[in-house]
This record gives sequence, structure tokens and C-alpha cells, in this order.
Amino acid sequence: MPHMYILEGADGTYYTGSTPDLERRLINMKRERARITTAKLLPVRLAYSEYFPLIEMAFHREKQVQGWTHAKKKR
Repeated sequence: MPHMYILEGADGTYYTGSTPDLERRLINMKRERARITTAKLLPVRLAYSEYFPLIEMAFHREKQVQGWTHAKKKR
């Protein structure tokens, strides 16, 4: 099930992404501690997610949300 998601990192930053399988993505992220993109965020908390019928729709929403300010993502 495709999702757009927002993760809140341990340092208070937000990471926005999209994935065809949210549960698997979260599990893999915890395993990939060396990844440059998300290593600084660990541990992470799923702050928000939205389901979409198609991954292309989730990706489009991800791009919208990435343009939001930190304050808007926090709300």
C-alpha cells in the first residue's frame, strides 16, 4: 500500500518520503543506520502518513510536503 510519510528525527528535523510499503520502509530504515540521509535522524518516529492507491500519487504528495516549512510539518 503506497504511502507518503513524515518522520521526526531525534534532532527534531523532519524527513518526508514515499514508499510502496511503509512498514517495510520503517524496518529497513532502522537497519540502515549508516545511510547518510537518515543516520542523523535516528531514532525516528513516524509523525504522519497518508495512504494513496498509486505510488505516483504518494510521490506527488511527497514533493508537495517537502516544500512546506518546518512549522507547517510540525502542525
